[in-house]
Amino acid sequence: MTAPVQPDTRTELATLLRSRIPLVLIETRDEPRALALLASLAVKLQEKSHTPVFQWTVTDGLRRIDVDLGGAQRHNSDPAEVLKSIRATDKTGIYVLLDFHPFLNDPIHVRLLKDICQGHEKTPRTLVLISHELSLPRELEHFVARFQLAFPDRAERHGIVEKVATEWARTSGSRVRTDRKALELLIENLGGLSTVDTERLARQAIFDDGALQASDLPALMQAKYALLNRSGVLSFEYDTAKFADLGGMARLKEWLRQRRSAFDGSAPQFDPPKGLLLLGVQGCGKSVAARAAAGIYGVPLLRLDFAALHNKYLGESERNLRDTLATADVMSPCVLWIDEIEKGIANGEGDSGTSRRVLGTFLTWLAEKKSRVFIIATANDISSLPPELIRKGRFDEIFFVDLPKAAVRADILRIHAGKRSLTLSNEHVEKLAAACEGFSGAEIEQAVVSALYAAHAANSTVSASHILSELRSTRPLSVVMAERIAELRAWAAERTVAAD
Repeated sequence: MTAPVQPDTRTELATLLRSRIPLVLIETRDEPRALALLASLAVKLQEKSHTPVFQWTVTDGLRRIDVDLGGAQRHNSDPAEVLKSIRATDKTGIYVLLDFHPFLNDPIHVRLLKDICQGHEKTPRTLVLISHELSLPRELEHFVARFQLAFPDRAERHGIVEKVATEWARTSGSRVRTDRKALELLIENLGGLSTVDTERLARQAIFDDGALQASDLPALMQAKYALLNRSGVLSFEYDTAKFADLGGMARLKEWLRQRRSAFDGSAPQFDPPKGLLLLGVQGCGKSVAARAAAGIYGVPLLRLDFAALHNKYLGESERNLRDTLATADVMSPCVLWIDEIEKGIANGEGDSGTSRRVLGTFLTWLAEKKSRVFIIATANDISSLPPELIRKGRFDEIFFVDLPKAAVRADILRIHAGKRSLTLSNEHVEKLAAACEGFSGAEIEQAVVSALYAAHAANSTVSASHILSELRSTRPLSVVMAERIAELRAWAAERTVAAD
């Protein structure tokens, strides 16, 4: 059973088909939904007659789908033969060609399609191509209209969940156990999926234990992400950090807290925040800040590695970035963490303009997005960032994450010692914090980790002296790259907001 199609979608497609456009393209993975919509439009598409709707596949040939006239015409399974048959008919009709995209490079097929399109004024035969991806030869483009098939709306998703619940009750003999809040959350988080995938995840949630509970959501979101992230460029993590895991950055924390109600929708009078750009010294907590933002907002964290986007899809980075950003839109509300953004948009030798096009694609999406996707972009090298990205209005704010001060270094020591069940007195913490001046948070953590290994090797209990020894033997980045860090600090002084 296919879920009913929302009236606006049906009206939009009906108007398109009445507009005497010979070739309609529908790029979608929800083929059953598109076919159900087309079959439902057969009646009175034209004022004086019923318009027949035919479906073609290379495996079965041509058959009617608006009425049952028996089996398919298998003699029309060949692409060239079916196009010749459509060209020869003098009757109005809609011909839905499924997965025709592999045959669009054949010059004979292109010529036949062109003949049908050019004869549309004499005989209105409308071709509808449905596939997951459609790229037409240039000579056919001026005949074409593209139709965007909407995902099931909230009412349709509710109907799908009810259908699955009824199926469970019929097979188990008992009703699904749920409450209103859990049901509403489930329906909300099923948004952006096809009817088939929506039904699959609803069945997975219900048939597991015959109940719908808030605890089902993490598994549901991970399954949804697995369905959507076909490119493999995004990484997904439902378990995120807490602010307690983030040393310092008091100003950044307060900024995020102030905008929480606008992001979660509890303050609808405010526009949801777009996101922020974090610049700073390597290892000073930008990544933990991204995880903590997802934690305080209570949403999934998606991580996009721009460098992997280029490496994985040489020559088609822009299209795959669009697909990746569309996945983030569907996963909303969420935090999208773009790690080391300069790696994906910095021009280099042999770039052939790819980075500029990727930047343009990202900025367009950033300006036009309506979904609750909160962006956190991190960067280490300010000299590689283009002016278009860091001008006012692109992000809500630009924060600079500097090397931690003494009080923050003490917090970081307590955090990492506590994670490893190591007890340090306040006196020891203050002494260690003074000894690690100029160290980044990552370098302080590594000193604690190295102290554990050193104590274990010496068959002794780890203590503050082990950590102090590791700190004294380490040359921090602020010393090794002093000139670069001084330059970064000087640039940020008048252009950014201090995170702490």
